[in-house]
Amino acid sequence: MGKQNLICALDIGSSKLVAILGRIDPATGALSVVGSSEVNCRGARGGVVVNIPEAARAITQAVELCEEKLQDKDSDAIDNVIVMARGNHLQSFNNKGAYNIARTDKEITSGDVDSVLEIAQAVPISHDREVLHAMPQDFWVDRQKGVPNPVGMEGSLLEVDVHILTATSSHLNNLTKAVNQAGFRTQQIIYGIFALGETVVTMEEREQGCLLIDFGGEAISLGVYSEGSLRYSKEIHMGMDTLTRDLAYYMRTSLSHAGRIKEQHGACLTSLVTADEDIEYFGIDGREIKRIKKKTLVEVIQPRVEEMFTLIHKDLETAGWLDTIVPGGIILTGGGSLLRGLTEASMELMGVPSRLGLPQLEDFESPNEIVLNPTYATAIAGLHFFRRPPLWGDRSFSGGRGSTDAIIGRKSRNGVGRKIRDFIEELFS
Repeated sequence: MGKQNLICALDIGSSKLVAILGRIDPATGALSVVGSSEVNCRGARGGVVVNIPEAARAITQAVELCEEKLQDKDSDAIDNVIVMARGNHLQSFNNKGAYNIARTDKEITSGDVDSVLEIAQAVPISHDREVLHAMPQDFWVDRQKGVPNPVGMEGSLLEVDVHILTATSSHLNNLTKAVNQAGFRTQQIIYGIFALGETVVTMEEREQGCLLIDFGGEAISLGVYSEGSLRYSKEIHMGMDTLTRDLAYYMRTSLSHAGRIKEQHGACLTSLVTADEDIEYFGIDGREIKRIKKKTLVEVIQPRVEEMFTLIHKDLETAGWLDTIVPGGIILTGGGSLLRGLTEASMELMGVPSRLGLPQLEDFESPNEIVLNPTYATAIAGLHFFRRPPLWGDRSFSGGRGSTDAIIGRKSRNGVGRKIRDFIEELFS
């Protein structure tokens, strides 16, 4: 990753791309954020690449903006990136594997653990899908549950419960192609909720049982944790961009204006706004000045927020995980969690304690404007996961598909690589 141990994580959402550049101290393993960026991305929707050249341009721009913030200009440029996965194409389920220890000494080795994990994830899936993660939940030794690390123990039967996440192969390939076209290699693709659980959720919450909600633009990611592990995950096809579209339609303005008004003045509880306070904005033609009361904004936003939590409640109830989340409550994160009153609305509509989820890490340093903004939480979680993967980390999809031929001129931090690539594209177009 370069002589300065730089790593970069990308969180590709529906219309935005967030990048975090971190440095790992080789002596202590401490992680420090040294750059960040947030750029518009017209090449992706809901975490899925829909236009490879547009997505590649956004990736190049985001990484170069991060590199420009480096104080040490002699450090190597970024060649590899970690990509955080999200989107409705992700599906998950739980499975179990068992492996007999046939040796006379009966001492379990790391090879035995690898074998039982391979058995657990050997499940039939459609030809257009592949396993992105196989995350251990519990190990069993001779029917005894709750073994965190069975290596060195004696037993005849080793079992494991795993949470398996699959993804559509074509979407992973398109994501990798966009990264390659931007001039980078994919170091690893990580499911956002999996990494976030290790970053914004405390060990006590994961042990007692809780729900992690990542509010994205076009999807809401759910993760139910219990007994220390991820037990259930789901992508709900509705996100905070729905609120933006509702406001744009009601106010007869552009999506960009509606988005800014939502971020600056939006709320989902009437108690948070002054009823007679007006907001001025431009109509859809960009010239006509209109006005709307803040209370009216809430009247548009609140029903959609209630719908979101109704969908979440129904999904957990149907899957049988609703009671599991009661002790630890709900942790809200993602850029959408910044909507005023969302935490209070969560408590009222779900009936359990709720809080905002921000990174809680040891040996971690970051500017407050980054670490206190949940918009960056998923990318930060990717850096932490790469720095300290779980003990039996998972069998995750990594960057084997990256093409070294795609890396052109990446030793410059002033956009030369992008200019060379654009010149070549123009020459042969």
